[in-house]
Amino acid sequence: MISLGSCNLLPMEKTQEEIAPEDHRVRVGAQRREKTRLRLLASALEVFHEKGADAPVIDDFIAAAGVARGTFYNHFRTVNELLLALATAMSDEVLAIVDPIVLAYPDPIQRFSTGTRLYMQMALRYPLWGTFITRVGTRIATRGQLIDLYLTRDLENAKREGRIDVDSVLVARDIVLGSIFYGIETMLTEPTQDHHPEHMMRSVLVGFGLTVKEAEAIAFMPLPVPGAVDGPIFSTLKPVSAAKARAKSPRK
Repeated sequence: MISLGSCNLLPMEKTQEEIAPEDHRVRVGAQRREKTRLRLLASALEVFHEKGADAPVIDDFIAAAGVARGTFYNHFRTVNELLLALATAMSDEVLAIVDPIVLAYPDPIQRFSTGTRLYMQMALRYPLWGTFITRVGTRIATRGQLIDLYLTRDLENAKREGRIDVDSVLVARDIVLGSIFYGIETMLTEPTQDHHPEHMMRSVLVGFGLTVKEAEAIAFMPLPVPGAVDGPIFSTLKPVSAAKARAKSPRK
């Protein structure tokens, strides 16, 4: 008769040799999943550019990315969810370049003025992205996104320090964000004067209570030249010159 006391009923702990292959499989699986997700996002940008934000259906994205329907649903439930993910990812990649430059300025007005101009310039350098964010609308492209949070941060500081004369930071935010996205669309679809973002920002700053002289000095401050956006999605795009971007109309 076997005594239960002599039996080791506890599960044996796994050795390092057993754990390592398991961890490797998990890591490889996660990398493969992220690679597929990025392929869906990158191909979706082309689909939205060709068909607009409202016309595409899930089959369009499946075909463009070369994946199965089930694979699409493993990552996104709807086209709208894909839209939001693409807008978020691309805006975050741009702001990863822009915000460190912005934070180098001590004055909050200089920060949001510089950030606005750089963001708009990026839309000219990458017109495929610029066209996309103006087509999907502010509900997806800006509300709750980092550009919204960063701009609100700088406007709140400017109001707290008495640098701008506005009754509401939310109203000021809406004025700047509306100017950014309508301005991007104008630059990509209509003939505009040189320094369109600077002239726009000068008018905004005067409206916020700055003197014409100070508003012009800040709006036309020399800007550092940021490098190419090297995030996973933007790295698949080729930047173009601002002059070439203004010369072509992406609207069909």
